[in-house]
Amino acid sequence: MTASSGLVLAVDGGGSKTDVVLLDATGEVLAWERGTGSSPQLEGLDESVRVIDALIGRALDGRDPRELIQVSLYLSGLDLAEEIVAYRSAIVGREWADTAVAVENDLHALLRAGTDSPDAVAVICGTGMNAIGVRADGVVVRFPALGPLSGDWGGGSELGDAVVWHAARAEDGRGPETALRALLLRSVDAPSVAELIEDVHLGRRDHDGFAALAPLVFEAAHAGDAVAQSIVQRQAEEVVAFVQACVRKLDLHDIAVPVVFGGGVARSRDPLLLAGIRDGLDRVAPRAQLSVVDAPPVLGAALLALAATGGDEQALDRTREGLSSDERFQQRVPLSAG
Repeated sequence: MTASSGLVLAVDGGGSKTDVVLLDATGEVLAWERGTGSSPQLEGLDESVRVIDALIGRALDGRDPRELIQVSLYLSGLDLAEEIVAYRSAIVGREWADTAVAVENDLHALLRAGTDSPDAVAVICGTGMNAIGVRADGVVVRFPALGPLSGDWGGGSELGDAVVWHAARAEDGRGPETALRALLLRSVDAPSVAELIEDVHLGRRDHDGFAALAPLVFEAAHAGDAVAQSIVQRQAEEVVAFVQACVRKLDLHDIAVPVVFGGGVARSRDPLLLAGIRDGLDRVAPRAQLSVVDAPPVLGAALLALAATGGDEQALDRTREGLSSDERFQQRVPLSAG
């Protein structure tokens, strides 16, 4: 099998969805499958591999895995070197893994989807938050991204938790009144915050986190609610803190460094959030150039995979055209890969 005739697999796996794209060596998109989340940190290693294995099977659709010349997996939750080693071990023996395989954190895919600059920073705000900084000489800044344990705050999960936290304190008098309380009760169809909390605690209500409540923060903030506005401001400060840390460690203060902002929360382009981020960047990294990535991160995974095979600019451009937008998936609920 030659690089000019083989197939390429690119995978972007996050906390809420997984995209698997099959390409030929010319950059033509042959298949694009979407399924449920595959973050090993959230789903567990075995379940993550199961989800990805099933989606790859659907993408190959009977094609011979021996035709693969590159498989590149970019997954949320692979934040430590030990986790990457464990994932590599877990896929040994899979037919599609019997070729050149790259395994890395999904931030690399987001970064490549947003810029090809050798000096850049990417911040993702989806179910959780994380960031990466790269420099032309190969130096990379990473973060453990283990949630509150490693000092993280600001992803969809934390924003949803903040809705419940402030609503509970507003209801029992420990905190100021906030529109978040009424919005929460309407959203979850509960008579009171106290009853919601009891139902969750006692297992009477299905509960896999409050990430779906994150949009309520922005709805209340735009209606003038001071509590919600303070949450949005805190989130902006978290984004700025990631960028500041990367720029400082990479010594990129004097460079017009691209700052790629991606993930579900970022793509909403909330004006209050973006204004807060820009104000903060003006203080700590005034030359930084903020941009929101609309293209699906799997585009970055595909570009990295093609580049690993020596794909030329024509092939990369063809892939960009084929994966520049995931509008055809906007109304599609991610399918279980089972």
